[in-house]
Amino acid sequence: MKYMMTYDMMETARNTNEWLGATARAMASYPAFSMWPNPGMAMLKAWGEVTERSFARMVAKPDWGISAVPDMDGKDHVVSIRKVVEKPFGDLIHFRCIGRHERPRKVLLVAPMSGHYATLLRKTVISLLPDCEVYITDWHNARDIPVSAGKFDIEDYTLYVMDFMRELGPDTHVIAVCQPVPLTLAATAYLAELHPEAQPRSLTLIGGPVDPEANHTEVTDFGRTVTMGQLEQSMIQRVGFKYDGVGRKVYPGLLQLASFISMNAETHSRAFTNQIIKAAKGEAGDHDKHNTFYDEYLAVMDMTAEFYLSTVERIFKAREIARNDFVVDGHKVDFGAITDVAVKIVEGEEDDISAPGQCLAALDLLTGLPDEKKASHLEPGAGHYGIFAGKSWRNNIRPLVLDFIDANSGPRGKVRLSAVT
Repeated sequence: MKYMMTYDMMETARNTNEWLGATARAMASYPAFSMWPNPGMAMLKAWGEVTERSFARMVAKPDWGISAVPDMDGKDHVVSIRKVVEKPFGDLIHFRCIGRHERPRKVLLVAPMSGHYATLLRKTVISLLPDCEVYITDWHNARDIPVSAGKFDIEDYTLYVMDFMRELGPDTHVIAVCQPVPLTLAATAYLAELHPEAQPRSLTLIGGPVDPEANHTEVTDFGRTVTMGQLEQSMIQRVGFKYDGVGRKVYPGLLQLASFISMNAETHSRAFTNQIIKAAKGEAGDHDKHNTFYDEYLAVMDMTAEFYLSTVERIFKAREIARNDFVVDGHKVDFGAITDVAVKIVEGEEDDISAPGQCLAALDLLTGLPDEKKASHLEPGAGHYGIFAGKSWRNNIRPLVLDFIDANSGPRGKVRLSAVT
């Protein structure tokens, strides 16, 4: 499948479905049809609206949609997004609250590169903004990056995170969510060896596969059983002529989306059927619950082939992080080099993506870190999404993380034990 033709065929199918939806919506909206009221026309229009919107979202990068943040002074402060570091495959951005005194808590959110944009963490950002200066890694869609920009694999990802940490300085508190957890841990360890003065104050790792074999899920079973040759032949394509990254080998976002939906096909089918019925009744809204969720869920990005394949091969199959055998730029990273960065693990009891134990394995790797600087939390009844953006995050986990940050904001080597357990 490593051909531009297959990539363009998928884009053609998406574009055709978007056009069909727009055509159905426009045709059913002709005033002449109103002379003969027919529920079939209302359903056709509703189907067109939902179909057009859904297929259009697949190639649109979502907006952050964060306009202002309330403050304790009773004022709403306008949020301005500023690029701090610009790189070919991703930027470091800052959510600056205009007119507000700078918050003492400086937080770097390391967003996943796993099919969706960094805006997947929108709710996480919104929840932290009142209390923190929030920075986030904003990864770019591989289809928009020219081949001349070179490769981007898990080693490059790790080096990017290192550069972002160095830019923000040693008073930073890092929160990594899901896929980047093992690579953020590696970036911190590498930084501890090369530039110890630039290490962050604390590291909060949320639901990531440090050791995929610690507790099996469908994700880990897939990574263990499929061969690399099968993956490359079935998942990798070259970007077509429509985008700047023409010719680049990628794991296409549309192919990823098909996999996401197939895992819960019945649930998604029911959701879209119900939305069409609501639209036909005039009960659907532009920002209702369905559209708010699917505008984000359907917006997918291509990953570079080397990043996807190296993740499966080195993180899931070879377990290089779990075995403390990870090499970056020719240098073997030693997790024991982390000696004074407080580390907290957060897992969800019902997480079926990165099951309990996979992230907790990080603490066993930190042989040079005192026990009083290690902490963990297992959130009862929480799934994968809930531990960083859902009710569990808002009500239980976020306060614990902020307490952990505060406990480790003083001079290095000092920590309040009660705040990290």
